Formats: sequence, structure tokens, C-alpha cells
Amino acid sequence: MMLARGLSAFPVTPADAAGRVDAIGLRALVARLVEARVDSIGLLGSTGIYMYLSREERRRAIETAMDETKGRLPIIVGVGALRTDEAVRLAQDAKAIGAAAGLLSVPSYTPLTEDEVFEHVSAVAGESGLALVLYDNPSTTHFAFTPGLVARLAQVPGIVAIKNPAWTAQDAPGLLARQRALVPAGFSIGCSGDWLASETMIAGADAWYSVLGGLFPHICLKIIRAARDGQADEARRLDAELAPLWALFRHYSSLRVIYALIEMLGICRADPPRPLLPLADEARRQVGDMLASLPPGLLDP
Repeated sequence: MMLARGLSAFPVTPADAAGRVDAIGLRALVARLVEARVDSIGLLGSTGIYMYLSREERRRAIETAMDETKGRLPIIVGVGALRTDEAVRLAQDAKAIGAAAGLLSVPSYTPLTEDEVFEHVSAVAGESGLALVLYDNPSTTHFAFTPGLVARLAQVPGIVAIKNPAWTAQDAPGLLARQRALVPAGFSIGCSGDWLASETMIAGADAWYSVLGGLFPHICLKIIRAARDGQADEARRLDAELAPLWALFRHYSSLRVIYALIEMLGICRADPPRPLLPLADEARRQVGDMLASLPPGLLDP
């Protein structure tokens, strides 16, 4: 069975100003995903502020999530780091604690070549023994995986999937078909960028790595199921209902909006890590107005 499929829900990682993980808050967020029966949990992704947490706190987040799920859901853990040896250690930690796979981005200060990225990712896969999902996130890493590099890496043992950046509705079918032709059978092709993901799922992507799914999994599951069942019109209708939310995601960033929503819903108290700042009062008002304007029951089970 393909590891990365369906809805991979990405919760935030609540933490205090010193970067200590709020285990109670994280448990509350993970419990929502267990209840919804998402296909996997994407822990310590960009939404999960992996880049702002120490190795110790990353371990604590994984242990907390693993304890809450009790093996009922696979957990894909972000293991990105600037140094290869550090990424290897993070992947080894994740595997030892019980993660199903690692999500590996390639952040860098000095721009990386394709050969450097190939050696980096191959080393993490080979030395950790943890299955890896490639994380193509050029808006933050300033590196884009080319089709040729994806094809090379897909042949490396242990590299099983890719999380692509957002594709437009016009581009998704062609890009998906092109990537599918380059990778082995069973290699999972997934998408991110919540406001564009429905069209990529309709086009036949295997997985949606979702920020919204980390807080409101049920609506995302409905969109995925409609897309899978050939009900493209229904998937598009549900997606269109979320247009006010997508607009705020694009304007303020999904991370900041999700933090505001978590507090508004009373799940836990958490601010994004500095230097990121929580939304200002006017922006929070817009988030509250948006939430009130959505059709009743849209975000509910």
C-alpha cells in the first residue's frame, strides 16, 4: 500500500516563547485528526514550525504525537536541517520513536546545486533507514526540484514520495502526468498549497498535504473523497465555499491564520515563534468575520 496517500493533515506545534513544545496543546490538535481518521499526520512540517525547534523539542513533539495516536495513524515527520549530518540524526530520531516516514526539505544559506541536493537526500535516506517524502518548497528553501532530479531521487531506495508546491488548475494535469512518467510505480505524488489542491486532486494526485486539514480535517476529507469518486463538480463546490478562507491564507499566510483560528476555537493558546508575529487586531477581526460567514456546518464532521 502506498504510504503517502489521501489527506496528510499538518497541525501546528504549539510552543512557548522559549521554543518548548506545549504537549497538552499538541495532544488536543492530534486528537482531532485521530477522531477524523485522516490518512496520515504531517508533524513538524512548515506549519509545525520544525525550523524553530531544537532537536530535543522535535523529539518531544514526535513522542507526544505518537503517544496520542497509539499507532492508529501513520505519522510523517519533518526532518529538514541545514546540515546533512543533522538531518540524518533527526531522521534517525524519528524512526526510533516510530514515525512512518520523514518529510525532507532542503533549506540552505548558500544556494545548492542539484548534485548537492541529490547527495544530501540520498545520505539521509541511506543512513537513517527512514522512508522519505521529498519536500519541494522553493518559496522558503529557494531551491526547486527539477523533473530530472525527481527522477534520479525516485530511484534511490527509501525515497517513496514527493510533496509538490502548489500547481495551478491549468498546469496540474500536465505537470502531474509528466512527473508520473518519471517515477516508479507506487511512488506517491502529492500536492500542497491548500487553495489550489482540489484541482490537483481532481487531476489524480495521490496525496494532499494540508494546512487546513491539520485543524479542520473533515472538509478536506470530503473534497478528497469527491475528487476520488469522480465527483469533480462536488469537489469544486466545496472548495469554492472555502474561498473566503483561501483569500486570508494567501494574504496573511496560512500559518498565521491557523494560529489565530486555534485560539479563537479555544483549542490552546499559542503564538507563532518569533520573529513571526501573531495577526494584528484588524486581521484577527477579518479571520473571525470569515469564520462566521462560512456556510453553517461546512467545517464540521
